[in-house]
Amino acid sequence: MKLHLANTAGLNMFTAYDDDYVAVNHEKHLKNLILLPETIIHQWSSATVDTLAADDMQKLLELGVGIILLGTGKRLRFPPAALLRPFAPAGIGLEIMDLRAACRTYNILAAEGRQVAAALLFD
Repeated sequence: MKLHLANTAGLNMFTAYDDDYVAVNHEKHLKNLILLPETIIHQWSSATVDTLAADDMQKLLELGVGIILLGTGKRLRFPPAALLRPFAPAGIGLEIMDLRAACRTYNILAAEGRQVAAALLFD
């Protein structure tokens, strides 16, 4: 096994999270957002999992990343399948998980230098 030190200096990373907030680089956020290693997109949508629309998902398709982690709030919930279909043909991995798991997974992938985005929906 090969171990490497992760250098996350200058990257946006989750530094804390709970069911109703996340902290990015120690700054607290309470509303839906998209986090990329170099950018934060505030309030990308006001939707919940139940009200996500094709326009919301189109914004994710246009991010230019290879992996999108969709955090669905306090618990894992899947959006309608029709909203998920465009990602595979576009070559984009879309992983659905609860908010806490999305934060943890994002930090690991961002530290590895992967092209990742976390799109978070709050309940």
